[in-house]
Amino acid sequence: MPKINGNEIRPGNVLEHDGGLWAAVKVSHVKPGKGGAFAQVELKNLRDGRKLNERFRSDDKVERVRLEQKDQQFLYESDGRLVVMDMETFEQVELDAELLGERRPFLQDGMTVTVEYFGEEALNMALPQKVVCKIVETEPVVKGQTAANSFKPAVLDNGVRVLVPPFVGQDENIVVNTETFEYSERA
Repeated sequence: MPKINGNEIRPGNVLEHDGGLWAAVKVSHVKPGKGGAFAQVELKNLRDGRKLNERFRSDDKVERVRLEQKDQQFLYESDGRLVVMDMETFEQVELDAELLGERRPFLQDGMTVTVEYFGEEALNMALPQKVVCKIVETEPVVKGQTAANSFKPAVLDNGVRVLVPPFVGQDENIVVNTETFEYSERA
């Protein structure tokens, strides 16, 4: 694995540090009035989710890890385990449902997800940025209610609550951003 200097760390980099795999969440470069410059890095452990703030000087060497990304198709869920299929080898793999965290409700049968592997270990799962959901409950459409930036609450078919514009009614399909949990557009 390539070693990089402490001042070359960027957000999104995966580092091997203190015997674990850490993702750099935030990086700020600090040049104090006295002493050498350093990078203040907020790290998140990819295995257990712990957070850590660490200082790296420019002459510190850290291992940068490259994760292998594979597109896989979600098949079904069984006992808190997600079963996905490799699109090239058609091999089925069971993954922990905790990989998705709060984005879990947006996972749909047959959806293509991107799984990041370190060797044989799955560390992260990414959903498509936008998914189509159906509104099962919201207030009725009121004519003339076109005030700018007015939103109303709605419940989706997966149980997630989002805010939608006033012109969107019940039983309509909408596109939701899976990263921000916000309404994007009508489907």
